[in-house]
Amino acid sequence: MVSVLIEHILTEKAPLPRGHYAQATKANGFVFVSGQLPLTTDVNAALAEGLEAQVHQALTNVREVLLAAGTDVERLLSVQIYVSDIEIWPRVNKLYQEFIGNPAPARTVVQCGQLHYGACIEISAIALCDDAL
Repeated sequence: MVSVLIEHILTEKAPLPRGHYAQATKANGFVFVSGQLPLTTDVNAALAEGLEAQVHQALTNVREVLLAAGTDVERLLSVQIYVSDIEIWPRVNKLYQEFIGNPAPARTVVQCGQLHYGACIEISAIALCDDAL
């Protein structure tokens, strides 16, 4: 049996977990980023205001967790985006494209209804780490 070292990622540059989970886990050259809401990193972890600000904040939170794990958005393999209302999708997609650039990773988009704290978006991701085999 092969032993796998699992590293739990924690950075104060993204909102700290408010539940029993890691911001990300890293193992075997991959990093798995937990769902990032568009919360700021201030003491109260306020929800960013407006759709554009929420999309940018959620993506920034993903990037900060990836950086803490030793990688960045250029090494994304898969992104999962949860939106509260599919009607916002065209605007979210445009903002996402501007932030992520090309080539785009694999992606899933799910309309899920109400999100925690009234957010309109949540993003989780899987990326390749710099120490990948």
